[in-house]
Amino acid sequence: MASALNAIFGFLLIVLLLVVVLAVIGVLLYNALVQGRNAWKNAFAQIDVQLQRRFDLIPNLLETAKAYMAHERQTLEAVTAARNTAQAGLNAARENPGNAGAMAQLAASSGVLDGVLGRLMVAVEAYPDLKANQNMMQLSEELSSTENRVAFARQAYNDTVMDYNNRCESFPSNLIAGMFKFALASPLEIPAEQREQVRQAPKVTF
Repeated sequence: MASALNAIFGFLLIVLLLVVVLAVIGVLLYNALVQGRNAWKNAFAQIDVQLQRRFDLIPNLLETAKAYMAHERQTLEAVTAARNTAQAGLNAARENPGNAGAMAQLAASSGVLDGVLGRLMVAVEAYPDLKANQNMMQLSEELSSTENRVAFARQAYNDTVMDYNNRCESFPSNLIAGMFKFALASPLEIPAEQREQVRQAPKVTF
């Protein structure tokens, strides 16, 4: 009788230890998913800051250019329209960061803005007085610096999204991800049709 009780007790102890080990593993996997999700959300916040700074610089840039580029009204209006569309894209992404549709909208609208800004900078080349304007030089430098920061923040965001998505899709963390509804996040990628345009966008040095 005693040996039977000892066997049962031993079996229950093994089961208990197994449950504890599985619970600990589950907690660790869950925490890793939470950390990954927080990481990409924080990385998106950095994109948000840099894009907003970029959008805030553009009206000042256009205001300075207007005084010299009276015959470039269409170009200036195109920049304003693209800037407003990109701002709307950022607002949508803020409300639902990581969502595939929102990130696609932001990427597409940002790509269009890149293109029209490139055309503006080409047009500026025809106005030596504007190129030499101290305010224009400063704004252009700030815009260029901000664009570099945007590119860096976008890469950091995409890296954290890939790491998080890998955790969501890899065994055994995918079990925890499914159980607690950890949704995959979408990267911020330049649309294929705009990549070449952005790559070839002229960079004007003042």
